Amino acid sequence: MSNSRRKFLKQAGAGAAVLSAGNALTTKIVRAEPTEAPVFATGRVIGANDRINVGFVGCGGRMNTHINHLVKRSKDKGDVMAVAVNDIYERNKKLAQEKTGVEANSVYHNYQELCARKDIDVVVIASPDHWHFNHAMEALKNGKDVYLEKPMTYTVEEARLLAEAVKKSKRVMQVGSQYTSMEHFHKAKQAINDGLIGQVMWASGGFGRNKNKKGEWNYTIQPDASEKTIDWKAFLGSAPKIPFNPEHYFRWRKYWAYSGGIATDLFYHTLSPLLLTIGPQFPERVSASGGIYKQKDREVPDTFFINADYSSFTIQLACSVGSGIGAPLVIHGSEGTIFIANDSEDLSNTSIKVVPDREYAEDFKKKTGKDMLEIPVTPHARGTHPHMDNFLDSVRSRQDPNLPADLGYRAMTAIRMGVDAYRQQTVLKFDAKREKVLAGSIAKL
Repeated sequence: MSNSRRKFLKQAGAGAAVLSAGNALTTKIVRAEPTEAPVFATGRVIGANDRINVGFVGCGGRMNTHINHLVKRSKDKGDVMAVAVNDIYERNKKLAQEKTGVEANSVYHNYQELCARKDIDVVVIASPDHWHFNHAMEALKNGKDVYLEKPMTYTVEEARLLAEAVKKSKRVMQVGSQYTSMEHFHKAKQAINDGLIGQVMWASGGFGRNKNKKGEWNYTIQPDASEKTIDWKAFLGSAPKIPFNPEHYFRWRKYWAYSGGIATDLFYHTLSPLLLTIGPQFPERVSASGGIYKQKDREVPDTFFINADYSSFTIQLACSVGSGIGAPLVIHGSEGTIFIANDSEDLSNTSIKVVPDREYAEDFKKKTGKDMLEIPVTPHARGTHPHMDNFLDSVRSRQDPNLPADLGYRAMTAIRMGVDAYRQQTVLKFDAKREKVLAGSIAKL
């Protein structure tokens, strides 16, 4: 066996296991070692007039949005159809079956059985973070194109392996951060490429959420929840083995074993479109700060900050789920600034603004004929689905979608490094040549 193949087999484990969910300083990631490298099946070639058949894995709250849209699109256009659903909670299975109209024998408890179906072209995944890698890899191995909800994965290593798998399998993967399909960022990218703000120096953005007086992610615990209706072992997967706990099942985003909290739920929506705009790359150094200041019923912080240093610019991410005003979404250049939105969650504005620095105002006016530019954009309205539609277009064209696996991997790297830097109380560095996180503030490239 060659050294390269032996290395691949060692790294290509099926998932990550968190050995300690409660202690930030003792958490370790371990991987199973498979007996052979993944083999990828060939998917069906979809013609311009062929219907795309979809299977849904993880039919909880977020998935309802995708099911509703695709069922409506099926009725309106007839170019897509729901053919199978999967979940480990009986209530979710029943609701998903009712919404999609699939037959009883197309409701699956085992996601592997759904992914193995020959008539499925696309698998949409909206499971908890710690299951993303397993679900997505199984779909890819079975020749399916994948819409994978953000965050891309639970760990950096998993994101790397998925990005490699997408290339090897020649499948289409769209990571589910809908912001990368908003015109705001594509127009901002063009403004940067046109030289309107000079060299990008730094960017910032974030969220402010104070909507729920009970605290963010305190979703309703259904009265029928029990080990009879929920496959608790299947939910835990590689996470620490603990007794049945409906709080953990329904409110998993509050716990390190299944989620990265603010970073994976919210910052992925800011960082991925910013990297799309500025140019996808890996961070060189990541630090984080914050704490649990108000919402004490959780392990993850309610107020969180990530500082990601890249080769020639820095991105600052800020969020509190105990305060309602988010950080402005802004890209600062050496000659001017692009104002994208008041905060990352509000993209209802109808234009982005490009404002030159005072020192470059004359040059800017010569170039554009104006003192500042307002570039029209289509506002984001809740209930619209350009990101899913962009994915379906890519399934037909075989072109990259707006948030492909390579971009998703680079965003995931900074996001997970931020989580780990916070939990380990250190600064983490990344070696882009080896694609490896270096532990500790004294680590050297």
